[in-house]
Amino acid sequence: MHLFAVMHVQTGNWQSSERFCAAQGLSKGRKLHLLEKLRALSIALSFGALTLAAGGSAVAQEPEPSVEQTRPAQQAAPAQPLQPAQSVQPAPQAEPAQPATQTGTGQAPDAASPVLQQAEDQLAQADRELKRLIERTNAVEDDDAMLAELRVQVDELSKQIIAASVPTRPRLDEIKARLTELGDPPGEGQPPEDAVITDERKRLLAERGAINALTGRAENLSVEARKLANRITATRRAIFSNTLLRHTDVSAAMLSEAVTATMHEAMALSRSIGGWLTFAWNYKRVPLLSAIFLSLCAALLFLVGGYRLFSPVLMRHEEDDEPTYFRQLSLAFWSTLIPTLALAAFAMSSYFFLSSFNVLRPDIAPIVAITLAMGVVLFFIARLAGAVLSPNRSSWRLVRVSDRGAKMLMVPIFAMALVNGLDYLLGSISESLGSPVVLTIAKSFVASIIIGLILMSMAWIRPVLRADEPYDAPGRPWPRVISLSFLLLGAALIATALSGYVGLARFIATQITVTSAILVTVYIGLLTGKSVSKQGAFAETVAGRYLERRFHLEPVALDQFGLFAGLGIYVLVLSFFIPLILMQWGFKTADIESWAYQVLTEIRIGTITISLVGILAGVLLFALGFLVTRWVQRWIDGNVMARSRVDAGVRNSIRTGIGYMGVGIAGLIGLSAAGIDLSSLALVAGALSLGVGFGLQNIVSNFVSGLILLVERPFKVGDWIVSGTTEGFVRRISVRATEIETFQHQSIMMPNSLLINASVGNWTHRNKLGRSEIAVTVTYASDPRRVIELLYEIAAAHPMILKNPAPNVGFTAFEDERMTFELRIYVADVLTAGGVRNDLRVSIYERFRDEGIGAPFPMKIEDVTPEEEAGSAGPEPSVMEKEKA
Repeated sequence: MHLFAVMHVQTGNWQSSERFCAAQGLSKGRKLHLLEKLRALSIALSFGALTLAAGGSAVAQEPEPSVEQTRPAQQAAPAQPLQPAQSVQPAPQAEPAQPATQTGTGQAPDAASPVLQQAEDQLAQADRELKRLIERTNAVEDDDAMLAELRVQVDELSKQIIAASVPTRPRLDEIKARLTELGDPPGEGQPPEDAVITDERKRLLAERGAINALTGRAENLSVEARKLANRITATRRAIFSNTLLRHTDVSAAMLSEAVTATMHEAMALSRSIGGWLTFAWNYKRVPLLSAIFLSLCAALLFLVGGYRLFSPVLMRHEEDDEPTYFRQLSLAFWSTLIPTLALAAFAMSSYFFLSSFNVLRPDIAPIVAITLAMGVVLFFIARLAGAVLSPNRSSWRLVRVSDRGAKMLMVPIFAMALVNGLDYLLGSISESLGSPVVLTIAKSFVASIIIGLILMSMAWIRPVLRADEPYDAPGRPWPRVISLSFLLLGAALIATALSGYVGLARFIATQITVTSAILVTVYIGLLTGKSVSKQGAFAETVAGRYLERRFHLEPVALDQFGLFAGLGIYVLVLSFFIPLILMQWGFKTADIESWAYQVLTEIRIGTITISLVGILAGVLLFALGFLVTRWVQRWIDGNVMARSRVDAGVRNSIRTGIGYMGVGIAGLIGLSAAGIDLSSLALVAGALSLGVGFGLQNIVSNFVSGLILLVERPFKVGDWIVSGTTEGFVRRISVRATEIETFQHQSIMMPNSLLINASVGNWTHRNKLGRSEIAVTVTYASDPRRVIELLYEIAAAHPMILKNPAPNVGFTAFEDERMTFELRIYVADVLTAGGVRNDLRVSIYERFRDEGIGAPFPMKIEDVTPEEEAGSAGPEPSVMEKEKA
């Protein structure tokens, strides 16, 4: 809060006397209000006793009580505007209306419903809490920080009030349904109904009236809470406006008084620091030394450890004279953010140790805190300016300015940051020592004048370079727009301070210095995220090279990591620096927390409420369920089924079924965690059925066919199937299509509906046993019986041919000039039949050649010259003609 509060010092000093008076009168107001609460409580108890004595039969006689009829008289009245506690005390409200507990027959009162009683207790507690918040608001109307915290409490109370009546809705629906079943009471001239039904109807009507009264009371309390929240917002807006626009007479007398007060403050500061150091050294030497030692250890941990941990990102390589633009952005961003965070952690830990050991006095603690915060801010601005301008290394400079211009720009930037920091430090000292308000005004006045003069002096710097000029060139003046902006801004700041609006001038000066530095850092961070997400950029980073070396990632995977890294940088920059900018402009931490909570949990679009946290939790749970499903699939497939020697097709079906079931369960869990009502999925199912009727028939048909194939298993992964003109091995069965790999290694995605409706041949359905045929032709000069014997002998000699069923030889046909035989064999694995046929053909050729079978005519070889061969070239003879030749 000390680091980025904009008007903390001015507001605290200018209004210190008003806060003191308010603090002195608070106890008396609380005593008076306590007496009023006791008086209201006694009146309410007396009214409740009279009501119980009189009975509640009037309520039970009304058949259809409405909400307005059942509300208490005070709650039905129009809500009065909230008034300060000093003028009008909160009006006492009657106790919650109890449901009618007596029937018309004079029976004993029934016990109230537990849900209704719990809601009554919650509303009563909320009523008391709302009155307490009203009192606190009236007491701290001048404290913006306390009002911000009270606004958060009021918003939370409003949610509790609304939630208090929610549990009664199911009971109200039950009552309505039961009254519908009972029907209306008998009319005039109709036979009377049983007394039990009459009593039950009266009891239900009374309970419904009590629930309606409870709902009305909750609505009234919610309206009261909303009015209080709006009042707090208006008060805070008025405080901010009054602080900025407060006019102060700036004169020589005021400045003279400020000089005198400065001398007295310097003496008081010297006495305070000297007395504190003397006391701490004489009486708290061990705690002081312990705190200093632990602070130095924290410095060693955060600064040195952070530097060693992020040295690959923070170091500039001397040999890299021409770094890439991404490398320049990355170094500028991380070399500013990481050391600043380390220094901030060291500053907070140092203050924590000094405070924990009770070394700091109440008047010294704010001075130490603002001194540490000022050091962090100065370091941040100096580091950022050095990273952007890089006065000593022009190759790492992000803006095109000359070397001399970069060095000259460093001076006014650091000077403005130093003046701002000293103003805050001196303001904190004045607040701690109780110095006059005029001293704080004078300090802010001088600081605004100095910053205005620094801005005007920046207009005369000549840092600009043309595209063809080197960095060591003299440089040129700013463009006219930039130089006029510096002059006008500095002059406006000085004029605002001289006119007496010192608070406004101080606010503008702070935004020029700190907000500009934050915006520059945000811009550099966004450019870094954009650069790292470009194609091929992440592979050149330290993290990209490590991932590539460690996990052997491909360029596509590295680009995907680059996209995630860029999005991560965007989220980091926006989530870290946007709250800092809001705090610079006067918002409090409680405001930012409330907005962040609403953005993450309650984004309302009409009547729909979206929770980003719920959606993120649903996505994470779905991803976790998906990973668990994949692990279960691998474990069952690799351990249980592999050891049981389960068929590959069965393993694939079980693995696929587990995958579908696991993903479905993970999806339901994710939807429930995201806050989506599963009953609303009936609308999706209706829309899906409508889509099926209009154009999704094929998709649904393939989906159902895929489920049938997985359950019925007419073929499985690895089977050799034939369907129409498609023949090959089944590689994958999904819910839409089946992947078939042909013998040419072509993958064909065949829709499942075709495999269900058409004939499919499966060579390996029940087993891999298969028969193979080899056709053999010989001339009529050969002995047929000898040919058959040779074929039997050749088949019996092959080790992969089964003996049972035994090989078979058939004399199949008489052809022109030839006889045809067919050798039929059986193999255990039909997938090996091709190799067996090849071996058999070679053996048949060799045996027939040795036996002299197969050559009926002697082959003639004639000598032909190349010219004759070329001249007589004609169409190539067919295979049969070649064989006849």
